[in-house]
Amino acid sequence: MKPTANHQTEPTGLPILSSQNQGWENILVEQFQHPPGEANCHYSDEHTICLSVAPRPVRLLQIKGGKTYTGLYGKGDISITPAKTPWFAHWDVEDHYLQIRIASRLIDNVAREALAIDPEQLELLPVFRTRDPQIEALGMMLFAELKQENLGIRLYIESLANILAVHLLRQYSTAKPHLSIYKGGLPERQLLQVLEYINEHLDQNIKLADLAQLVGMSQFHFSHLFKQAIGMAPYQYLLQQRIERAKQLLKQTNQSIMDIALECGFSSHSHLSKQFRQFTGMTPKAYRAN
Repeated sequence: MKPTANHQTEPTGLPILSSQNQGWENILVEQFQHPPGEANCHYSDEHTICLSVAPRPVRLLQIKGGKTYTGLYGKGDISITPAKTPWFAHWDVEDHYLQIRIASRLIDNVAREALAIDPEQLELLPVFRTRDPQIEALGMMLFAELKQENLGIRLYIESLANILAVHLLRQYSTAKPHLSIYKGGLPERQLLQVLEYINEHLDQNIKLADLAQLVGMSQFHFSHLFKQAIGMAPYQYLLQQRIERAKQLLKQTNQSIMDIALECGFSSHSHLSKQFRQFTGMTPKAYRAN
């Protein structure tokens, strides 16, 4: 996700890891490890979550939304800064944290589609040091994908981003909307339509938005109903089907493993091999020879 119209004074050093060039949409995750210093930031169209992963607490002076906070941030502590809110931070010892920037347009779309609320009526609130196990868990799942270096499934990233957006709106907005959860799973006709679409596009970058649009519902509700219907999340089903297609091609064709990887939607030979081993306990080469 490329930020636009953002103004910032970066602290010393570039991120250790960044999803900037990994093709993630509407969410940017970066890992920072900074020596003592300070920073001024202002993101015009992104909401920012900072999640501390420092091995020992770091004392921070923070100013945002006209308020000042000084205190220790320990591993797992988070702060939230809404878009268009300038903020300043100063720290005296090395700091280590994840920065998650989520696009305003995603928050607006989730408010409109999943919560049936005019985004103009919702405003995220600035939050200083707090604990939120769900945000921490989502942050660490995104971090795990970041460390995969572009081997993650986009559908999985989009699912996590949507869950994070819903959580922010429910817990940290001026009006805390109620989320209605539909029961019963996707109707069979819609489920078959989605499964057929996935089967026909295994080699392509399938997006959560594409699947949700097929059945005319929000991405959040689609993910929930899909999992109710077949017992696994859309990204898990997609990965399973890609592996099954790879197994079929390995046994029935003489195609190279690289060609099979690309035909099944994997980015490389190593990407296929890693996922294949996790599913089957063996490499594609060993499976073919077995």
